[in-house]
Parts: sequence; C-alpha cells; structure tokens
Amino acid sequence: MQDFFADGPERKDEKLDEGALLLRGFAEGMAADLLAEIDRIAAAAPFRHLVTPGGFRMSVAMTNCGDFGWVSDRRGYRYDPQDPESGRPWPPMPPLFLDLATRAAAMAGFPGFHADVCLINCYTPGTRLTLHQDKDEGDFTQPIVSISLGLPAVFLWGGLARTDKARRIPLYHGDVVVWGGKSRLRYHGIAPLKEGSHPLLGARRLNLTFRRAR
Repeated sequence: MQDFFADGPERKDEKLDEGALLLRGFAEGMAADLLAEIDRIAAAAPFRHLVTPGGFRMSVAMTNCGDFGWVSDRRGYRYDPQDPESGRPWPPMPPLFLDLATRAAAMAGFPGFHADVCLINCYTPGTRLTLHQDKDEGDFTQPIVSISLGLPAVFLWGGLARTDKARRIPLYHGDVVVWGGKSRLRYHGIAPLKEGSHPLLGARRLNLTFRRAR
C-alpha cells in the first residue's frame, strides 16, 4: 500500500527549474469539487484510449473539456474543437478549473494565464506516460498547469533534449506543477503507476493538464 500524503520537507513548494514550480497540496482542499466536475465531463465525453500516429494504443485513458480537445489518431496529434467520437463540442471548462489553473500559474510567475483546454488523463496501476514535450500549442509563452489527484505518481522531469537525464519527483494528491518560460519545452512524463488504493479514487490517478491551445 502506498502513502497518499508526504510529511515534512516533501510537502513544501519546490522550484524545479527556472520557470517551473511544484506547488505541494495546492488543489487538495478542492479535490471533491474537482472530481464532481470530472464526472460531469466524462458523462458527456467519456474517457477513451487514443491511438498514436504510429498505430499504438495509448495505455492512459483520456478526455477533454474547454474550447478545444487534444486528440491523436493516424492523422497525427492536434487540437480539435469537436469530440471526434460524438461530433459535438467538448464540454465547457468549469469555472472552478479555470480559476484554479489561473491562480496556480500566477503563483509560478505567469499572471493572466487563461487556459482554453484541459486534458484529463486517467491512470491505473501499470500505466505510464513516456517522456515527451507539449508542443502542439500555438503560443509557447503560455505555461502548462498540471494537477494530480488520487494515487501518488513519479513525475519524470527531463531536459530540453530527449536524451537528458530525467529527475524522479514524487507527486501526491492535490499537488500542482506549473512550467513555462525557459522550461516550457522540457521533456516530462510519468513512470509506471504503482499499485494502491486511494480513499477518493481507489486504484486510479487523475491528472488535469491545462494549456492555451490557441
């Protein structure tokens, strides 16, 4: 069984690099409200496993909300204003989401951030996200805001080249990572999720990633 919360020094905010800040427990107090909104979003746009341009099925299930959604298929990675499975617009961004992302970005030195898309990833034990850059957005001056809920995870924080050694940073329920500026295009990922059961989410980890697509 895993620990759900870290005590002592690990719960302090941590500067990862210039333009990158880990806010420990920043979203913990509003987790129940965030989860209720996620349930509403998933009812309209269910979680699904996307396929990479190379034809591989992604292990992490995902959905989106906001003006756009991030999608992947044989045609490539892109943002689309419509859910390709339903043909309808993605569910709107809840005000709670937008406010939280804006406040977290401001704490990291990026005032005025206004996300227009939120990717919601669902991890189960054994799933992972390989090192990658977030580079499908139209404006790299805008940061990325990432919120962790549920099972703990190991965040892989790399460099500006895929071959750079990645640091292994534990993330816990309610932690928020913001990166932008000189860190905006750093490689990052999630190590395979370990077995566990969280009081609110059971054997799952949910990750909300806020971006400015356009």
